[in-house]
Order: sequence, then structure tokens, then C-alpha cells
Amino acid sequence: MYVDFHNHYFPPEYLDEIRKGPSAFRITVDEAGNPVLHSPGDYNVVVPGHRDLDVREEVLDAADVRMQVLTFTAPGTSIEEPARAAELARVVNDALATAVQARPSRFAALAHLPMNAPEAAAREVERALGPLGLPGVMLFSNAGGVPLYDQRFRPVFERLNEAGAVVYIHPTYPVGVEVMERFMLMPMVGFLMDTTLAAAGLVYSGAVERYPRIRWVLAHLGGAVPYMAERFDRGYDAYSECRGSCSTRPSELLRTFYYDTVNFDPACLRLAIEFAGAERILAGSDYPHMIGSLEKMKSSIEGLDLTPEEKAGIRGGNAARLLGLGGAAAR
Repeated sequence: MYVDFHNHYFPPEYLDEIRKGPSAFRITVDEAGNPVLHSPGDYNVVVPGHRDLDVREEVLDAADVRMQVLTFTAPGTSIEEPARAAELARVVNDALATAVQARPSRFAALAHLPMNAPEAAAREVERALGPLGLPGVMLFSNAGGVPLYDQRFRPVFERLNEAGAVVYIHPTYPVGVEVMERFMLMPMVGFLMDTTLAAAGLVYSGAVERYPRIRWVLAHLGGAVPYMAERFDRGYDAYSECRGSCSTRPSELLRTFYYDTVNFDPACLRLAIEFAGAERILAGSDYPHMIGSLEKMKSSIEGLDLTPEEKAGIRGGNAARLLGLGGAAAR
């Protein structure tokens, strides 16, 4: 029973809105008739699996994947002016909630927040986790270059903490993106480093300790977090600035995070499991992005030397417990 925690969805209602404008995206159409959303250093070909849940369900059935946790994708609404970002975030979240309500045995979802409009983002937390019934949010690794630990986002995190929400951190335009526009360096390198930077900043700033009820998840196997956690500890020991707001060694805090498996290298998966434990690992495919793969998600997990219970947890049991999916994941 697979629950795919890392995948991406463009609601048709959102696509209609950005076509009407205003939007900072440049939109073209490819030879197959798919919309292509262009942004600096990146583009997304919005294939049918991105935008049509009937097509997606057929793919999931063929791949024997039981559920997906739907999320939006970078750069999301943060590319827009703040008021427009807030407006579009509501469109996205309404569509995500509708998809879950219509197909509860196939989809869960995490809300999108307009973090470049912090007051609106705080209000949207209450709406998404309240009336819409979503269990958490996906945040990008920075908000227009502003780190997530910045004081302006405290009201957002306070509401997430009160709700005991899942907070899934996915990369977006990295700091220094201007040197990454060739060779697709932004998604290949910059994304992973920006996730790592976000996690380190949240730890050293004290945010992880300040909001103990938040359940943190990192995309792409945490970027470089499992590899670099020992270095974070050395920084904590060496530099008083690293201890000024954080009272716990970084590696201890980072071992409480969850990590999705969108790094299909078995050696990297083993490192993350050794670091955080199999119970903190969540299956992920990055479907239907061009570098995503449902089959690689499955084969990389099945090839691991783990107990049957540990594999069952990574396939879907860990995600079901984290999100409170209960019987929906088993149907």
C-alpha cells in the first residue's frame, strides 16, 4: 500500500485564473497542447497528469499506488504580487479540498500559503485547516528570498503550531538563483541546497523548539541534511551565534523531521534511514514532473534491506499515521 507524499497538482481553476491574469508567469503551449509555465531559471510543462485527476487515477492504478498527498508546486503564488498571491492561494486551496472531498480514498492534500503576504497567509492557515479540513501546509524554502525563520512569519507558525499541523518544506527559487539559469542548475542543485538552508535556519533560529507541535517534513530526502547534520552540530559547538536561540543540538532536532524519498539512490536512502530512522521516511515520487518517477519511487524502496514492518511504514504507514488517514489509506 503506497502513499505518495511528494507529487504535484495544478488545479484547472488555478490555470484558468492565471490565463485570465494578471500573472507573472509567461505561458506558452507545447506541441502536444500542454500549457507551459515559464519563470526565471525554470519551467513546468503542465501535462495531463498535472491537471486532470481522472488521468492521474488511471496512472496510479497502473502503478499500484493507493494514495497521493496532493500539493502545489514551486514557485506557486509567491511569484505574484502579494494581493494576487493571496487571491490565487484561496483558489488553489479550494480546489485541493474539493479534490479530497470527492476522492477521499485516493487523495489527501496540503494547503498552499501566500507567504509573500504574511497576514493573508496566517488567515489562510485558519481557513485551510479549519473549514477546508486540510491537515497541514506545504511551504516553500524561502518567501521571495526571505528566510522562513524571519519574524514576519511568526503569526503563521503560531497558528500552525496551535493546530499541530504538518509543515512540508519544498524548495523554490534559491537564494542566488541568478547563477543557476544554465544547465537547469536551479532544480538540480539549487533546490536541494535551499531546502538544506531552510532547515538549518529553522533549527538555529529556535523556530523548531518554539513550535513543538508542528510536524516537519523535508522534500527530496532533506536536500543535504542527513549528510551535513554532523557539520551543523560542529557549528553549534563552535559558534555562540548558533546556540543563542537554540538549546538542542541540531542533529537531535533534525532527527524528529520526516524525509520523503525523492532521491532514488539507495545509498542516499540508507543514509537518511540511518540518520532519522525508517519510521521517519515517506515514499515520494515527484510525479508528474519531468524528473519524477512512480516506478523509481517503488523500486528504490523495495531494494532496501529492511524489515517487512519498516518497508510497510515507508510505503505508506508512516504517512498514514502522520496525516491521520486512518481507513482511507487502506481502502
